[in-house]
Parts: sequence; structure tokens; C-alpha cells
Amino acid sequence: MTEFKRQVLPDEKNKDVVETLQARLVDLLDLSLQLKQAHWCVVGHNFRTVHLQLDEIIDDVRMGSDEVAERISTLGLAPDGRASTVAETSSLSKMDAKFFSASHTVTIVADLLQTTVNGLRESIEKLGDLDPISEDMLIAITAGLEKHLWMVQSQEE
Repeated sequence: MTEFKRQVLPDEKNKDVVETLQARLVDLLDLSLQLKQAHWCVVGHNFRTVHLQLDEIIDDVRMGSDEVAERISTLGLAPDGRASTVAETSSLSKMDAKFFSASHTVTIVADLLQTTVNGLRESIEKLGDLDPISEDMLIAITAGLEKHLWMVQSQEE
């Protein structure tokens, strides 16, 4: 195992920050996978609009998960984005693997985004005293996801 000689944070803070970021990484990875599932399985009226919108959201979620994983690495620990870890520890509810109407897909996606945003906001609050750099990163990711949440839920009937 490689250890970095120069730590960004003191050990007592580093562990808490990495645990917090790891939880957010898992949720973001799960969100990107479930959004892709929704993208493949959306049908019906407004199919194309929702299908394309999901790809836009997925791109932002994937960039956010990469930022979080790289921050964990920066702090000197290995991020865990393995499928088994995501499946075992994600806080997101699991969507069914079947076709859904565009209107139902919008509701599912809004719920997944809301859960992710709630977790991010909880972590932002926790990180304020521990690591303002990680806090700032999560604030930026959250702002983008909140905008996507607004755009998605604005389509609910």
C-alpha cells in the first residue's frame, strides 16, 4: 500500500472527510447508473425530450462522481466505486428494470435526484468545519443537481 508523505488534512479530520465523501461517491455512481437505466427504458409521449434530458443529467452526475473520487484520492485514500460497494451502500431506492412512461420516469428521476441532493446537503453541513475545499466541491455539485431537479420536476403532471 502506498501512503503519501504529505497529508492535506490532519489524520483526525481526514477519516471523517473521506467517509463522508465515500458515501456521496456511492450515491452519485448509483444515480448515474439508474439514470442510464431510465434513459434506456423511457417510453411514450415526450420520450425523446426525457431521453435526451437524462443524458445531460448523467454527464453532470458522472463529472461530479469523478470529482468526489479524485478528492478522496487527493486526501490519500483509495475511493471505492466498485459495483458491489455501490449495491451494498447506496442510499438511493432501486428502480425496477422495466419500461416506464415518460411521465412516470420523470417522477422516478425527481425522487432519485431529491435523495441525492439531500445526502449532499447533509455532507456539506458536516464538511463545513472539517474541510472547506471538499465542502465547496459538494456545493458546486449540489447546485447543478438542484437545477436538474427543478427542470425534471417541472415536467410532472
